[in-house]
Amino acid sequence: MDTSQPSDPRPQPFARDMEITRESHDDADVTEALPEDAAPAADARGRGRVVVPVPAPLTEHGPARVIAIANQKGGVGKTTSTINLGAALAEYGRKVLLVDFDPQGALSVGLGVPAHELDDTIYNLLMERSAELDEVIRDTGVEGMDLLPSNIDLSAAEVQLVTEVGREQALGRAIKPALDRYDFILIDCQPSLGLLTINALACADQVLVPLACEFFSLRGVALLMDTIDKVKDRLNPDLRILGILATMFDPRTLHTREVRQRVLEAFGDLVFESTINRTVKFPETTVAGEPITTWAPTSNAAEAYRLLAREVVAR
Repeated sequence: MDTSQPSDPRPQPFARDMEITRESHDDADVTEALPEDAAPAADARGRGRVVVPVPAPLTEHGPARVIAIANQKGGVGKTTSTINLGAALAEYGRKVLLVDFDPQGALSVGLGVPAHELDDTIYNLLMERSAELDEVIRDTGVEGMDLLPSNIDLSAAEVQLVTEVGREQALGRAIKPALDRYDFILIDCQPSLGLLTINALACADQVLVPLACEFFSLRGVALLMDTIDKVKDRLNPDLRILGILATMFDPRTLHTREVRQRVLEAFGDLVFESTINRTVKFPETTVAGEPITTWAPTSNAAEAYRLLAREVVAR
């Protein structure tokens, strides 16, 4: 009797031989001496550095492309990427609305907004019919980029929405008045696949998946893809994956190079050319409450997010 599991037809980014490869090259991790901000070289698929043109200026704004920044694993760079992608898009003349859809409120705090002190947040838009969008939107200090803040109150919404009719479309109804005013709406999802994340996927046009260059980050990708497929089948047939963003890449270590290569082999052209390296500047920007494009505008990290913004516009 054959007890083997049916094979998954999709590419598997976490093949078993990764651990064997890593162990057999442990010394390489110690002896590598590449600079921290070095760019990854061309991969096995033959992809090298490409030039993505600067977006043409706009004469009018809207309707917005809604992009959910999602990954159920925490600590992969969702919030950092939401802030800095938004700021880079704003640099290119796009009007951007950031939606903090995580009860932890990290996106709000990362932009210098005292989330715990706010009376009006995205929670009010979701749960109160009388709440107005303009009462909740906050200025970020970055020209062309606004914020719908969040705090711990949002955690109650996930419970309260369970009994609501059309609970998966609550966020879509809340942000609908903003669609004609912005070019991009970026939703920073919480690190789970619960009702809040389903809301984000149900109203999004596209999903951007930040993926840390670590073995355990790869393990959850299949579950996220299954969730996206279910949302597409049942709630949002137009939903598609915008791309996968490799984050926390350290060219000095063999492991992150191997993981990035596995991501490229599994997902091919879905992987953005832009790769976000580890750098001490990201924690500094959180303390400063501003994006890296203004805190360290000439850094490699800022340029990486500008490249990502150009790729997002081009896709």
